[in-house]
Amino acid sequence: MSRQNSEANLVTFVNPNSPISEAYRTLRTNIQFSSIDHPVQVIMCASAESGEGKTTTISNLAVTYAHEGKNVLLIDADLRKPTLHNVFVTSNRVGLSNLIAGQCALPEVTVETQIDHLSVIPSGPVPPNPSELLGSQRMRAIMKDIRSRYDIILVDTPPVLAVPDSLIVSSLSDGVIMVVQAGKVKSDMVRKVKAGLEHAKARILGVVLNNIKRKENAQFIRYYGSK
Repeated sequence: MSRQNSEANLVTFVNPNSPISEAYRTLRTNIQFSSIDHPVQVIMCASAESGEGKTTTISNLAVTYAHEGKNVLLIDADLRKPTLHNVFVTSNRVGLSNLIAGQCALPEVTVETQIDHLSVIPSGPVPPNPSELLGSQRMRAIMKDIRSRYDIILVDTPPVLAVPDSLIVSSLSDGVIMVVQAGKVKSDMVRKVKAGLEHAKARILGVVLNNIKRKENAQFIRYYGSK
């Protein structure tokens, strides 16, 4: 993916004054207000299926936190079909899978982006046992270390209904944002995702309904806080 095409997904970076960028800042603010009594440092993004805008959402949310001056780390925990490295046009030769396997140290897999205060850990090579790696004690130790280094950690994951990886990662997170693309996913699938996350005792912060069409055909996102 070219840098021009990838930057089109980072609207909060290339066009911070747009209505969509403002929607992402509102999402950030809503998360902050929802976590006054229970601070949220690690946020996971979840969806029912691929192609719902989960990676775009979490990437732009990361940019808004970085613009606020937070020290932000964005992790690609989709060890099966990673895409985060395409968004930030970086190598996926080494990443999270190498880190969990003990093949690399944290600084070796952490990539500084062109956005101040925002770093990325790509997924790395696709391993034969993604679920086992993500559910390992080594992964828990890594997350504990990362918490001591960064203000905000955002984690991208595979679709919830496809594989168990997201439910495993949710146990390492302080909160989960569900991303639903308008007109793409049936309501019963969304309910299955919600039930799965609740069964895993994940804290659902709310739902982002994206790709809604306004009358002037502009796309925007809408956030529904969890009650």
